[in-house]
Amino acid sequence: MTRRLFSTFRLLHHENPLGLPRSGAPPELPRRQRGLPEKRNIRNVRKVIAVSSAKGGVGKSTIAVNLALAFARHGHRSGVLDTDIFGPSIPTLLNLSGEPQLSANNQLIPLSNYGVKSMSMGYLIAESAPVVWRGLMVMKALQQLLHEVDWGGLDILVLDLPPGTGDTQLTITQQIKLDGAVIVSTPQDIALRDAVKGISMFQKVSVPILGMVQNMSVFVCPGCGQSTHIFGAEGVMRTCNSHGIEMLGDIPLDAKICDDADRGKPTVVAEPESVREKAFRAIAERIGRSIEL
Repeated sequence: MTRRLFSTFRLLHHENPLGLPRSGAPPELPRRQRGLPEKRNIRNVRKVIAVSSAKGGVGKSTIAVNLALAFARHGHRSGVLDTDIFGPSIPTLLNLSGEPQLSANNQLIPLSNYGVKSMSMGYLIAESAPVVWRGLMVMKALQQLLHEVDWGGLDILVLDLPPGTGDTQLTITQQIKLDGAVIVSTPQDIALRDAVKGISMFQKVSVPILGMVQNMSVFVCPGCGQSTHIFGAEGVMRTCNSHGIEMLGDIPLDAKICDDADRGKPTVVAEPESVREKAFRAIAERIGRSIEL
């Protein structure tokens, strides 16, 4: 009997992990043959968008929740999925708590408030309990949040992504059919550097980038009315122009937006018809048109 040699070398050669110049690239194999998971839809959900920043502390979760609420105000069946296993924010933003019930099919039933369905790791653990897990457990929890929730029929689901461009982001972009991604950043250069990394990640995994939202764009003094660009001006617009993507809108730096979020009544429901609410609603309208919602 002739022994067969293990052919790992050929696989590594074709994958070219060091990115060395080659005269010709091999034909692209189907995802399954390349060892990649098949992308699939989230059951009973028409459209799925990801809200990302790749940088913590820029207000991404607040924007994600307000967008989901704005979609609901437009008459769409809307939901938000908190994919941040370690630092979930959605329970606080929507003023929700309690362990979800199970459906007849043993799937998690979302918690709802203000006409928006939601699911989060924050509903499954105590508020003060840290999630001290290794990667495999985190990925398993993420899988369950993605595929074992009974949404009951949604027009749009907003995924609130954690900061960074690591395992969670790759799992979502490789396994879920996303209709697009929204990048959130402040105008500050240090935030934009990470935002650009997020843009590159979505481009590499072939997820359409719907545009950028510039958060904390300007502070207007409530006493004198003077405008101050605390984090700089037009930084996100420059990034959009240099990468050929759309500028979706500006959200001002306003204490009321923060107060609304902290008390679990986001701006879209706390201050309907305000200038701040109209800014969120205009961004949601642009996104809706882009994905043909």
